[in-house]
Formats: sequence, C-alpha cells, structure tokens
Amino acid sequence: MNNFELVAAILGAISVGLVVLRNVWAFPIGIVMVLMYAWIFYEVKLYSDVLLQLFFFVLQIQGWLDWTKGEKADDSKIALRTLSQQQWLLTAGIQVGGTLVLGFVMKQLFKDVALPWLDAFAAVMSMIAQWWMNKRYLDNWILWITVDVLYLYIYSTKALFATTILYAIFLLMAIAGYWEWKRRYVQQQTNLV
Repeated sequence: MNNFELVAAILGAISVGLVVLRNVWAFPIGIVMVLMYAWIFYEVKLYSDVLLQLFFFVLQIQGWLDWTKGEKADDSKIALRTLSQQQWLLTAGIQVGGTLVLGFVMKQLFKDVALPWLDAFAAVMSMIAQWWMNKRYLDNWILWITVDVLYLYIYSTKALFATTILYAIFLLMAIAGYWEWKRRYVQQQTNLV
C-alpha cells in the first residue's frame, strides 16, 4: 500500500458516504478519486478497471449535473424510483453482452491483462450501477453490493490492500445505502398518497 492509493481510498469512502446521504458533493470528490484510481489500476494491469474509471469520470460529471438540476422531492433531496422488470432485463442483457465484449477486447489488446473475464464482469456491472445511481434508482445498490463482493476478491489478489479495505467499506456502505434509500423511497411514496 502506498500513500497515493490510501488517499484515493479515503476519497472513495467519503464520496460513497455522501451518495448514501444523497449529497451532491459526492460527485466532485468522486471525480478526483476516479482519476487517481485510473492510474493505480493501470499500474497493476487491471485494464478494464482503467477504462471503468474513465467511464466513471464522465458519469461523475453527468451525475453532478443531473443531481443539481434534476427532479427534486418535497424535502429538496434527490427523488428516488425503482427499476421496472423491463429495465432489469435490459440490465441483464447489457451485463452479459458487455462482459463478453470487454473481456474479449481486453484479452486481445493486452497480453498481460489480469483476470480479464472477472474484471470485465465487475467493470460492466459497475458501469450499470453507476448509471442507475445517477438516475436515482434505488436498485443501483443491489448491483453495488454484488460488485463490491467481486472486487474484494479482485483487489486482494493484486495486493491492493487499501483498495480491498475500501471495498469492504463500500460493501457496508452499499448495504446501508440500500436501506437508507429504501426508507426514503417508502417515505416519498407515502407522501404521494
């Protein structure tokens, strides 16, 4: 573990903590964090994760804009919604197709790629989860919980200890985020009646 990774991990924990609280400051902090992690993952040859961080960079900006100008609930917090069955099917299709394409491309482009298929699967799921989070879907937390478990394994095998600890914290925060957003969602739905 080095200081650069430690700072990135701390920024990541702060950013996700702010998302759980539905605070828009999660996004500027997240921008710095994803740029730092792009470099870290390049160094350990997790190329799908480098690509993922660049994708996150764009979605951090998009989320920041969406949350500051998007639909608001009565309490001036971010309004929530849930995925439909059709959106879940779309999510599954993108997950399978994206994993196959990204895993194949990474394996072809980089002969030294680490864990190409598992890394691709986790990267694609992370992209989908971030998209649904930006759009304020409660269900994003289910995807984050799943992907955090996968990343615990991936990062521990690459000896990224601060990042492994960060993803253990992310897992706990994702569980807390799900329950907090669900509580707010139920409250929001009750207020509509």
